[in-house]
Amino acid sequence: MIHAKKQSSNNTRELEQRIENYWDKRSADFSRVRRRELDGPDGELWLRLIETHLPGENLRILDAGTGAGFFAILLAQRGHRVTGIDMSSDMLHEAKKNMTAEGCQAEFRKMSAQELDFPDATFDAIVSRNLTWTLPDVMEAYREWYRVLKPGGILLNFDSDCGKVTFSKKDEQTDVHAGISQEMVTECNSIKEELRISTHIRPDWDISYLKELGFSVASDADIAPLVRKDKQLRYDNIPMFAIYAKK
Repeated sequence: MIHAKKQSSNNTRELEQRIENYWDKRSADFSRVRRRELDGPDGELWLRLIETHLPGENLRILDAGTGAGFFAILLAQRGHRVTGIDMSSDMLHEAKKNMTAEGCQAEFRKMSAQELDFPDATFDAIVSRNLTWTLPDVMEAYREWYRVLKPGGILLNFDSDCGKVTFSKKDEQTDVHAGISQEMVTECNSIKEELRISTHIRPDWDISYLKELGFSVASDADIAPLVRKDKQLRYDNIPMFAIYAKK
């Protein structure tokens, strides 16, 4: 039994390292897409949607899986105190560069979204985009997010049900995933197939588990039409759900 647990732990660490390496390699092209979103109409649309659900002004907000800092920048520009975390060092480098270019400030820390180094009840809100489908243990992440939210705090999770999707190489230059090599696409699909979250029906599973934790939950099945209006950017035709969970 001890050997089996050790083997499982080793496998998890190996998978986490693969995920981190993948996003390190993707950081530059990922950042370019987020810069285009910030400079186009979609940034304002995202901010409008988020602010509809935030519980006030001058909030302390955790941007879980900040990537290139897209949400962190939008929220810092509105005067919120933002901490962005990510396991990819290269992504955090891009986030810091983008934040500096926008002339605003946020704190960025290398940290797992599944193991937060914050005290209980630290944040008024948590925002996350396209993160949970990439995590080895989403249940642990949700438990941690519940822990660090203040009573009355809000979790805004925007993601897609990618489990049954097979990603393919994109050649059209308007596609947000253009330029990603076949090797990287293959690695993404391979990693995704090893994740437990890929076996769940989403967001139904997420909503059920969040309610078990004690959240009150509302959701939208697809917000893509609300936040993807830039005709210069072409996304996958996968619905993007929104979960609004209040502690």
